Amino acid sequence: MSNEQGSLLTKQHDGWRQTNEQPSLQEAHRSLRVPKAGSWFRKFLAFAGPGYLVAVGYMDPGNWATDLAGGSMFGYSLLFVIMLSNLMAILLQALAGKLGIATGRDLAQACRDHYSKPVAIGLWFLCELAIAACDLAEVIGSAIALNLLFGMPLLYGVILTAFDVLLLLLLQHKGFRFIEAIVIVLIATIGICFGLELFMANPSLNGIAQGFLPSAEILNNPQMLYIAIGILGATVMPHNLYLHSSIVQTRQYEQSAAGKREAIRFATVDSTVALLFALLINGAILILAAAAFHQSGMVHVAEIGDAYHLLAPTLGTTAASILFGVALLAAGQNSTLTGTLAGQIVMEGFLNIRITPWLRRLITRMIAVIPAVIVTALYGEKGTTDLLILSQVILSLQLSFAVVPLVKFTSDRKKMGQFVNPLWLKLLAWAVAAVIIVLNVYLLYQTLFASAPAN
Repeated sequence: MSNEQGSLLTKQHDGWRQTNEQPSLQEAHRSLRVPKAGSWFRKFLAFAGPGYLVAVGYMDPGNWATDLAGGSMFGYSLLFVIMLSNLMAILLQALAGKLGIATGRDLAQACRDHYSKPVAIGLWFLCELAIAACDLAEVIGSAIALNLLFGMPLLYGVILTAFDVLLLLLLQHKGFRFIEAIVIVLIATIGICFGLELFMANPSLNGIAQGFLPSAEILNNPQMLYIAIGILGATVMPHNLYLHSSIVQTRQYEQSAAGKREAIRFATVDSTVALLFALLINGAILILAAAAFHQSGMVHVAEIGDAYHLLAPTLGTTAASILFGVALLAAGQNSTLTGTLAGQIVMEGFLNIRITPWLRRLITRMIAVIPAVIVTALYGEKGTTDLLILSQVILSLQLSFAVVPLVKFTSDRKKMGQFVNPLWLKLLAWAVAAVIIVLNVYLLYQTLFASAPAN
């Protein structure tokens, strides 16, 4: 590790307290070279990678149920909602990347700098709950995929998934680029699987085009509105904001104002391209459900297992179900990997704890795996379904505690200096944050005290 990598962070703007903390994700901090000269494309390739780790959270198994339900019930009509949700995500992730590059702090460190110790510890606890809740969905998603593809019992699948991701993370000594490569390969696997699925399903191109246009029916149909809110409300995963603000610092960009400005520009392009790819994946799930189920009169397919079993007879080939299962397994593995990294970043940032990297990963991994193992062993499939519902409630509760500080910090000139959000971006960011928070509160209310509107 170079002296630059191991140096302590110091006060950068008047808005930050003096700190004596190590850089975020220290073992990978500024470990990847960025060419000082060369073409725009060459520099873009050097910065490309973090956006794909972030994009994983937007195509994880937790999003599949709403996409399947939306497509089977209403055909292509909710594609506009998926597009809108991804545009909001692009904005917030760009802010997270800018925070990390401009200040040298990830979002967790920034919260610890700004808030009192009791508040910071409270935020850390809520964030750990959110990561565990999100990780539960990914662990169970992978276990379901193993069960569907190979008949493996859910409990064994949960345990195997835990060891699988730890093995991948232990390979990080090969360099952070290696982790990014694994993630990109798994994303490409998901994309190829759904590309082949869509080829088999032969969806209506005209229907797809119309689905990306806004429709008044979304507001007038209570059931459609409920699912649309579910898609929008689950857009931003809190841990993705912490993750992105840290991993953008793995690049060796120049620490001058010009170097940081260039890094922010390339990081924004990277995350935007990656999240547009996530848009294609989520759109493909909904399009597949619309073409395979809605057009066949099966309008109540929302469970992942049901979709797996119905695809083969509907499309006339067992390959359809197999490809679906492989994509689910790849999505689950990808999400658990990035979730574990986020857990490490959050623990270091909020608590400034420095312990052996493999031990940090083991601790953050077990926080999610142990509840999944216990519930799966005691209650089986029904228990895992209830656990998934609980995980979404926890995510809804925690989201505002990540989004509000992010928008607040990046809109504060004392903290960001010349990189502060301009007025138009401040207004847009606060509007997006308000929409996401209101929708999540609504979903939380519906989950705890009400039920989805009837058709």
